[in-house]
Amino acid sequence: MRKIFRDIKECKKCSLCKKRNLPTIYCGNLKSKILFIGEAPGKNEDETGIPFCGRAGKILEELLSSINLKREDVYITNIVKCRPPKNRDPKEIEIKKCVGFLEKEIALIKPKIICPLGRFSSKYILKKYFEKNFEIGEVHGKVFKKDGVIIIPMYHPAATIYDNKKKIILKKDFKKIINNL
Repeated sequence: MRKIFRDIKECKKCSLCKKRNLPTIYCGNLKSKILFIGEAPGKNEDETGIPFCGRAGKILEELLSSINLKREDVYITNIVKCRPPKNRDPKEIEIKKCVGFLEKEIALIKPKIICPLGRFSSKYILKKYFEKNFEIGEVHGKVFKKDGVIIIPMYHPAATIYDNKKKIILKKDFKKIINNL
């Protein structure tokens, strides 16, 4: 993990590195069987280097608590390690340049369950494992299995900030994690 950490800190593959304070690498448990993949760092993450440390992080912690887990029980990372300007969505080229780090994290962690959070990480993971494009609204909470890995795509916790109904959906989807451990 130290090598991945160092490589991410030194990365200059795309222009996002030019304005970042800190790359956002990971938090949680390196031995966890549950891997959460967010999309891209926001302002708080850029300042701390810790994924999901702002409002979306508080919601993620609440969702984890609903299934008797804590942040320290899971592994949390992002598909893009540097903050896009003005919190815009990550561009396809930025994901493409950064995703090698995620692949190394997956290989190191060897998770039993991968939970991509949001449309960008869900699209990437589902395309990688199933070579198909899926929309998050169609597949959130569905359980996919491939090569011994369980994939449960979910809405991004930040979606609940603007749509409280999604929190109910996310809590229901999170229960599927425990049911598949």
